Amino acid sequence: MDRKEVAAFLRHRRETLRPRDVGLVEGPRRRTQGLRREEVAQLAGMSTDYYARLEQQRAPQPSVQITTALARALRLTLDERDHLFVLIGHNAPARFQRSEHVSPTLMRVLDRLDDSPAMVQTDLFDTLAMNPLAVALLGDQTRHTGLARCGYYRWFMDPAERLMVPEEAHERHGRAQAARLRAALTAGSDTPRAARILAELQEHSPEFVRMWELQEVAQRYDDCKTVVHPELGRIEVDAQILFTETRSQSLVVLTTRPGTESHSKLELLSVIGHPAAHPLTCGVRAPWQGRQLTGCRLRSTLVPVRRRHPF
Repeated sequence: MDRKEVAAFLRHRRETLRPRDVGLVEGPRRRTQGLRREEVAQLAGMSTDYYARLEQQRAPQPSVQITTALARALRLTLDERDHLFVLIGHNAPARFQRSEHVSPTLMRVLDRLDDSPAMVQTDLFDTLAMNPLAVALLGDQTRHTGLARCGYYRWFMDPAERLMVPEEAHERHGRAQAARLRAALTAGSDTPRAARILAELQEHSPEFVRMWELQEVAQRYDDCKTVVHPELGRIEVDAQILFTETRSQSLVVLTTRPGTESHSKLELLSVIGHPAAHPLTCGVRAPWQGRQLTGCRLRSTLVPVRRRHPF
């Protein structure tokens, strides 16, 4: 690890960014040129002390995960990201069409969206980034690891995933998931991983096998869908999609129609935040679906949504 070069590179990139570039409020009394150290640390999900020691050439070698988080926080291009990896002493990630590095263009748009739930996803339905309102509406979908990062896989393998969709829509939604996986298997950015997901689902999910045999293929999202929120119930949303040039990543923006009950619920959600105990993480069914909660208690303690990016 070249500590001197790492420190210089991080400091220079930090000083060239303005708060508005990453979705932060600049404020009238700001004296710091560029971002503050604590702002970069917050965006990267690390302690301010650790980030400060990186710029002071006193920190131990960051892990691959921390290096990736720094590249995302500083909005590095792929060339800049690879340069940072080499300076820190890691091999730069392979540049396949599919990438864990969120498109800087999509991140810039995501940073500026604070009144609509929005997220960046891959064509395998991995969620790479979410704004706070999307987390409040859907729960943190970036926390999953392994094959479970894929939304197609979770739909058939994780009962908690179905809490967000009304029961009467489960059949249609499942068929859509199978159809999109088929498209990703033949024309996606990571066909080997799509094949592994297919093999696992064929072995463990009879429901998936039944839907897979329908030979349906689809790449688009539903124009309108219903999200079931653990506190506010059903919310009707429209999905608007912005793709990267390679179509390997997309920015999904969920909107509600003004004047509707769903619009009022989303406005309320932007104020009250998300429930501290989310049934999606407890493996239970929600009470508005006519079932009793088991395995955990749904508390009504609410965490305010912060108007800052969660990464």
